[in-house]
Amino acid sequence: MIRDNIKNILEELPSGIELEAATKKRSVSQILEAIDAGIKIIGENYVQEAQSKFTVVGKKVRWHLIGHLQKNKVKAAIKIFDMIETLDSVELASVLDKECERAGKVMPVLIEVNSAAESSKSGVLPENVEDLAGQILEYKNLKLMGLMTMGPFVELAEDIRPFFKKTKEIFDKIKQSAAANIDWKYLSMGMSDTYRIAYQEGANIVRVGTAIFGPR
Repeated sequence: MIRDNIKNILEELPSGIELEAATKKRSVSQILEAIDAGIKIIGENYVQEAQSKFTVVGKKVRWHLIGHLQKNKVKAAIKIFDMIETLDSVELASVLDKECERAGKVMPVLIEVNSAAESSKSGVLPENVEDLAGQILEYKNLKLMGLMTMGPFVELAEDIRPFFKKTKEIFDKIKQSAAANIDWKYLSMGMSDTYRIAYQEGANIVRVGTAIFGPR
């Protein structure tokens, strides 16, 4: 099932769109099957859960953190992840930069945009993204490469389109105004029920779990 699901999604995705397998609460055997079927990016929500999987899977794939990163988990996170998709504050950026400096590592990061301005969710409000981006660029051990958004829970997938569209507008605005030396390239949006709308609205990373692995 996993192999067929991945094959079908990869065949559907337009050229240049990367499929990231969201593996929260999925087993190592499921992850290895997904990798054998062509998955190159694993998205994990929790550092501790990722640690146990990483000890088995290792660097067969790129590891992205797609859940909120707590400051006290930064040191462990930088040993596992190849990208942090959920940077949402100067305070977190500062801690991340210091730990990366100690480890001799430059960490690619995306800013998480709270595109629906939901008080219950992490992420930066749309009107504050540009300011945060400018501050992150001051850190030598962080490589800012784009934006990520979850979007709100919606009954109908089509209802999420305005939030993806808004995030893409911010992405484009920063890209146009950014310095030439910034590698501004990734827009991570969409999950199992919304990834088609996400790539229609400009996403080039889609984070898919249930449509790959089935219900938890």
